[in-house]
Amino acid sequence: MQVERLTPAIGAEITGIDLSSKLDQATLDEIYRTLLDNLVIFFPDQNLSAAEQLEFAKTFGPIDKPHAVYRHVAGYPQVTLLESDANEVPGTDEWHSDLTFYPNPPFAAILHAREIPPNGGDTLWASMYAAYDALPSSMKTLIEELEAIHDPGSFKNQFLGAERDIAALNAAMSTVGSAVHPIVKIHPMTGKACLYVNASFTRQIVGFTARESDRLLHYLYDHIDQPDFQVRHRWRKGDVAIWDNRVTQHYAVADYFPQHRRMHRVTVVRDSRVSVSRDNSKA
Repeated sequence: MQVERLTPAIGAEITGIDLSSKLDQATLDEIYRTLLDNLVIFFPDQNLSAAEQLEFAKTFGPIDKPHAVYRHVAGYPQVTLLESDANEVPGTDEWHSDLTFYPNPPFAAILHAREIPPNGGDTLWASMYAAYDALPSSMKTLIEELEAIHDPGSFKNQFLGAERDIAALNAAMSTVGSAVHPIVKIHPMTGKACLYVNASFTRQIVGFTARESDRLLHYLYDHIDQPDFQVRHRWRKGDVAIWDNRVTQHYAVADYFPQHRRMHRVTVVRDSRVSVSRDNSKA
């Protein structure tokens, strides 16, 4: 197993590993430590079936239920199918952490590139450690005790549908709902502070008026969107990416339409290496 760091802030590539094989616990623990250190890790030239991807994901923790909006791979409801072409326009081209409108958002995601367009379709990840560390001390003081409301954001368009079905939207929102999270979170394993707002799902700061909230949130979004905190991955068929959703945001560039892109994703809801009591804490 060889590890090459890609930027000082975030990202590493791991070679010498076949994820379709049965890995021993020492190797799995080393992969986990590399993930904690680098936040997103990439494995080139992997050939994983949906079943093998799911089994590998289970070594990190329990797997999420089927996605509320996206389709799944046939026969594998916990393997989400992310597919875009001339008939299905991609919609993840904005900075976000996955599912932060849940009270306990997922720990990690494992994404496998199955079909890649001849050009375009890169994905960027950003370190929320680096984003927090670079804030002025006065801004850190301002936000350290604040909380914000998160909701499903643009997913509401898909709940509403082309028929503008308000009843279906209300039913989905009553099921999916909203969540409140601290603007500054503490990672449960590293103990480090990170910034925890994202443009897709963070709606309003608790206790602020809409105008006050918008001003502060847009300041934070602009701050997050700096190349210094980011790594950009140019996909190759077979690549696998794993990211720590607790401390990263990602942006899937939608510049390849109408070319075909097919990805398989498995979401790990909870880090099995963190105790339940710690996982349900402020972190």
